[in-house]
Amino acid sequence: MADHITVLTTTDSREAAEALARSAVEARLAACAQVDGPITSVYRWEGAVRTDQEWRVLYKLPAAGYAALEEHVRAAHTYDVPEIIAAEITRGSAAYLAWLDDETVNRGSAG
Repeated sequence: MADHITVLTTTDSREAAEALARSAVEARLAACAQVDGPITSVYRWEGAVRTDQEWRVLYKLPAAGYAALEEHVRAAHTYDVPEIIAAEITRGSAAYLAWLDDETVNRGSAG
């Protein structure tokens, strides 16, 4: 398993995305969170195909912090089933990855 990850979620407004981003960074669950959008999402929900405008939030953090960030996003998110997807960072600048460790509660995979 990689030592660092990115975690993606989406939400229905810029304000909600910025609140999700800021609250995780303020809690030191992610070193950085980027808000991107609007994007168009096409998905099946409650038996119907829907098309909606959403905003993406991309968090960067040590892999050891995933569970805490997931819990935070679930608690703060307005969706019944929020998208929460993690991807490993397989390579990155050593200085940047050290910064991710320094700026979060979990301080990298060593915990």
